[in-house]
Amino acid sequence: MKKFKKAAILLLSFFILVGCGKQKESDASITSNPYKRTEFLMGTVVTIKIFDKDKEEVLDKVFDRIELLASQITVNEEGSIVDEINENAGRKPVKVPDDIYRLVKAGKEYSGYSGGDFDITIGPLTNLWHIGFPDEKKPAQSEIDAVLPLINYAKIELNEENQSVYLPEQGMMLDLGGIAKGFITDEVVKVLNDNGVKSAIVDLGGNIYVKGKNASGKAWEVGVQDPFSDRGEMVGKMEETNTSIVTSGIYERYLEVDGEKYHHILSPKTGYSVNNDVAGITIVSNKSFDGDGYSTTIFIKGVEEGLKAVEKMDGMEAIFVTKDKKVYLTSGLKDKFTLTNDKFKLAN
Repeated sequence: MKKFKKAAILLLSFFILVGCGKQKESDASITSNPYKRTEFLMGTVVTIKIFDKDKEEVLDKVFDRIELLASQITVNEEGSIVDEINENAGRKPVKVPDDIYRLVKAGKEYSGYSGGDFDITIGPLTNLWHIGFPDEKKPAQSEIDAVLPLINYAKIELNEENQSVYLPEQGMMLDLGGIAKGFITDEVVKVLNDNGVKSAIVDLGGNIYVKGKNASGKAWEVGVQDPFSDRGEMVGKMEETNTSIVTSGIYERYLEVDGEKYHHILSPKTGYSVNNDVAGITIVSNKSFDGDGYSTTIFIKGVEEGLKAVEKMDGMEAIFVTKDKKVYLTSGLKDKFTLTNDKFKLAN
């Protein structure tokens, strides 16, 4: 028996808790009633809120940037540069725009950091499982064995002078889904900065960036979603400003076959869903691209090794929620994060 569940995207990861009651605005240029626009892009709900007065026109510039990048990165889309790279695997290098070259180059570096636990050439495997799509399935072992040799980030050939990307073996495929939203989120923040926006919330379905402060002059209060619930329940909250918050969890997308769940975080080494003690992880960082790039790697390491890895990184913190409902924090969040759900327990 096969079942599929996809949690409501807007409730999946975070809540921005603006607060109730009448508050005195400390900055006359910031309003509590934002200009807001929501669209469905890249398979997720994208919402941008701008709290600066007289900055409504910036929404058009933001979505122009998102739509351009999404069209180039998303597979099976007209004009997709990633599709073109994949189609030319084993044939010829593909000259790409600067944005895509930077994205692939950084993706290769993130893959290298992970030792291959995260690998942007995982496309043949994700395409095989296709979790979250109508044709999702649990592949036969023989199918998995056939595609695993095609996954190897080190084989990606980058030519800086020609700004080209080449996958040298036919059947190799890039899948930039693990880092694309982080890259685009940071590009949105650049557009906001270039247009003088001081206060905004960027939400790319699991990638959140809170910019500036709210109308009362306070940092944004961000609630971290219970990874076991799709009803909008929180684990806890924290206050942040000019910060990226990225989450990943095993209950976002999964396939259930004969009573066993296979989630969308696949191991490039085994061909199956990563199976450890982690139910969800939240990465708090300056750049959303870093949050994306490291979140899968840290998730795969598990709690003990993941905590050690994040503690060594400058400007990055993490929240781990385990399958037995324990919450682990890196040192920089211990005085900032407040547990609000008595179903969970702080474990360190």
